[in-house]
Amino acid sequence: MTEPIPTVTARYPMGGFEFVAFIAALMAVNALGVDLMLPALADIGRDLAIGTANERQWIVTAYIFGFGLGQIVYGPLTDRYGRKRVLLAALAAFVAAAVFAAGSGSFAALLGARVLQGVTSASSRVLSVAIVRDRFSGRPMARTLSIAQMIFFIFPILAPTLGSAILAFGPWRLIFYSLAGFALVVLTWTTFRFAETLPVSRRIPISFAALRQSYRLTLTDRFSIGYAACGALTFGGIVAFVSASQQIFVDEFHAGDKFTVLFAVCAFSMGCAAFANSRLVERLGMRLISQSAVLGLIVLSLAHVAVIASGRETLYTYIPFQALSMTCIALCGTNFGAMAMEPVGHIAGTASSVQGFISSVGAVAVASVIGQSYNGTTLPLAIGYLGIGLGTLALILWIEGGRLFRARAAA
Repeated sequence: MTEPIPTVTARYPMGGFEFVAFIAALMAVNALGVDLMLPALADIGRDLAIGTANERQWIVTAYIFGFGLGQIVYGPLTDRYGRKRVLLAALAAFVAAAVFAAGSGSFAALLGARVLQGVTSASSRVLSVAIVRDRFSGRPMARTLSIAQMIFFIFPILAPTLGSAILAFGPWRLIFYSLAGFALVVLTWTTFRFAETLPVSRRIPISFAALRQSYRLTLTDRFSIGYAACGALTFGGIVAFVSASQQIFVDEFHAGDKFTVLFAVCAFSMGCAAFANSRLVERLGMRLISQSAVLGLIVLSLAHVAVIASGRETLYTYIPFQALSMTCIALCGTNFGAMAMEPVGHIAGTASSVQGFISSVGAVAVASVIGQSYNGTTLPLAIGYLGIGLGTLALILWIEGGRLFRARAAA
C-alpha cells in the first residue's frame, strides 16, 4: 500500500505538497547553478578569452567540484546545529557567491567564483536528503525524493531557455544575478515556512571522536560506500553530457538555434523517469528498478557505439540514444541514494555529506575524462556511458554479492 506524504502537523507546518515543493526548490538552486548559464558559455568564452571550447567545460565542472567539497562540511554542521540554521547561512552565502561570479573579470576569477558557488550550494544536496530522511526511510523516502526530483527536473528543462531569455535582456553576467535572486526567494521561504526537523535530543556534538566514528560507519559499510560510488559513476554521466552539450549540439550538429529545445528533450526524459520511479518504487523496489536501468544503459551504449562506428550518427540518432541513456541514469540516481542511506540513517547529516562528497567529486573525475576526450564526435560520450554502465554493474555485483553471501552463511 502506498504510504502518503504526511499533512500539516504541529511539528511540521509544511503540508505534503509544500514540503515536496520546498525540497524541489532546494534541489533547483543547484540545478540552476549548473544549467542556467549553458547558453552563455560561448559569450563567456569570448569575453574572458578562454582558449578552447573544451576549456569552457571547466565552468561546469568547477561548480560540481566545489559542490562535492562543500558536502563534507555540511553534514557535521547540520547534525550539530540543526537543519534550518545551517541552511539559512548557506543560502545567504550562495547569494554572495553568485554576485561575485557576476563581477568576475577573468577566467580564473570566474572559476574561483564557481567553486564557491558549488561549495555553498552543496547545502542543498546534503540538507534535502537529510531533511527527507528525518521524516521518512526506505521506499517512502525514495518515493518522496522521486516526486521532488520530478519537479526538480523541470528546472534543467527550462534552465537553458531561461538563460537564453535572460541573455536577450543583458550580458551573461545578468544570469548570475538571476541565480542570486532565485536563491534569495528560497532563503525567504526557509526563513518563514521551514520548521526544524532534527530535534535537539538527536543532535551530535562536533568532536574528532564523533566525526571519526560517523565517517568510519559511512565508509566501511558496503551498502553506504558501494552505492555512493555507483552514484558517482552515474552522476558523472550527467555532468559529462551537460559540460559538452553546447559543443555537441552547436559545433558538431550545427543546431545552435535548437539547443534549448534539444537539451530540454534530454532533461525531460529524466523527469519522466523520476515520475515513473515515484509511482513504481514501492511496488517493484529500489533494487529491481536501478539494476534493470543499469543493464538498459549498457545495452543502449553498445548500440550507440555501433551506430557511431558505422558512420550513421546524426542528430536524429543521437537524441533518442542520449534521452534513453539519461532515463536509465535517472532511474539509478535516486534509488542509489536511498539505498546508500538505509544503513546509516541515524547519522543522516554526516552520512549524506560523505556520500555526496564521494558522488560529486567522483562524478567530476568521470565527467572530466569523458568531456575532455571530446573530439568533435559523440563517440567519447557513448564509450564513456558504456564504461559507466559496466563499472556500475561491477559495483552492484560486489555490493549485493556480499549481502547474498552473508545471508547464505547465516542460513
